[in-house]
Amino acid sequence: MVEKDKRWWALYVLCAGELMIVLDTTVVNVALPSIRESLAFSEASLVWVVNAYMLTYGGFLLLGGRLGDYFGHRRLFLHGIALFTAASLVCGIANSQWLLIAARAVQGLGGAVVSAIALSLIIDLFTEEGERAKAMGVYGFVCAAGGSLGVLAGGLLTSAFNWHWVFLVNLPIGVAVYLLCRSLVRHVPGKADGRLDFAGAALITASSTLAVYGIVNANLALLAIAGVLLALFLLLQARVRAPLMPLRFFKLRSMNAASIVGALWAASMFAWFFISALYMQKDLGYTPLQIGLAFLPSNLIMAAFSLGLSAKIVMRFGNRLPLAAGLALAASGLGLLALAPSGGASFVLHVLPCMVLLGVGCGMALNPILLVAMGEVPSSDSGLASGVVNTAFMMGGSLGLALLAALAEGSGYRAAFILATLFAALAAILSAVLLRNDYPTERRDSWASQSSTSK
Repeated sequence: MVEKDKRWWALYVLCAGELMIVLDTTVVNVALPSIRESLAFSEASLVWVVNAYMLTYGGFLLLGGRLGDYFGHRRLFLHGIALFTAASLVCGIANSQWLLIAARAVQGLGGAVVSAIALSLIIDLFTEEGERAKAMGVYGFVCAAGGSLGVLAGGLLTSAFNWHWVFLVNLPIGVAVYLLCRSLVRHVPGKADGRLDFAGAALITASSTLAVYGIVNANLALLAIAGVLLALFLLLQARVRAPLMPLRFFKLRSMNAASIVGALWAASMFAWFFISALYMQKDLGYTPLQIGLAFLPSNLIMAAFSLGLSAKIVMRFGNRLPLAAGLALAASGLGLLALAPSGGASFVLHVLPCMVLLGVGCGMALNPILLVAMGEVPSSDSGLASGVVNTAFMMGGSLGLALLAALAEGSGYRAAFILATLFAALAAILSAVLLRNDYPTERRDSWASQSSTSK
């Protein structure tokens, strides 16, 4: 796919594209007050600046990943980057509510394709165990730290310029990622067999979109409809000749377990990013810039893990132990946040220890959970698998945030942090119980040969 000495440059380019997508899930939150004032949004309509992005992003992850398997991962990644960058330009120059919301929806569509494809491209680039572990560490850092970096970037851009630059800053990054990806990664035709299952694609996209909307708006009726559409999708997959999601996917113990653990972990991580930011803003009186700087210690620690330490731990101890231990440390950090005083808290005494524990825990856990999730998947299905894993994380995070935000509003931040602690602790227990402690490259190759002979 790419010359060996250029693979690491290709990795950094792919991670830059993914970072741009991850940043946009949080960077806009800091700019919302300015957007409301500038475009005369009401409180009720302002939420669609966020929801429009989340709906299309969550709804198209599975389809975006599978399209990459059919038409080539590089081609779809480039299309996603181009679409996201163009939509960012429209967001940046938007002068009306409807134009901004529509452009945010298109941003989410491009972001879904990029997120679903980036991980599969990295899997394709790095096949050797040690190098793949290092590459996953870098990618994991981008996914985990991007949310908190978005808070810092949003504060800086909004304070120094205006809310338009929250979106316009994507333009040079997007153009650079597009051009460098074309130069560093050559096109490889899609490896998926058969015709694309259009009916299945429509069902799963509608189900995912309604599920995200139902979660965000606490609409049980829409969640029920999403469940019915999901059941119809699975029934269809058992009958069609070339299913969008082959049912043999459900035999992949590692991917299924990683999706469950990842959903629980994402629920607690969203609490860390959003609920702790609200706690620092409202209870401690921090400015957006101070909130972003408060996350800096955890980001630096995660960066240290991503630059090689995490890969060494995985190669020495396997996947299960670092994942379970990392999640347990993250749960401890959230537990300390639950014990922090509601007023008069000291950053050094009450906030910094939490950030350190969360940084170490996330730094340890991110690499192994990605390796476990993709370890048994053959290259012909890596795009779909990436979409499944990202969807599980996104759904878990959205549902967790909705529950925790409601709990924080009704019972206070301490209750929300306690529930987030339980999510992370349960994820740690399940990872220790459900996962094997081996590096699953051999099992992936074995499963791939079995699936090819059974077709």
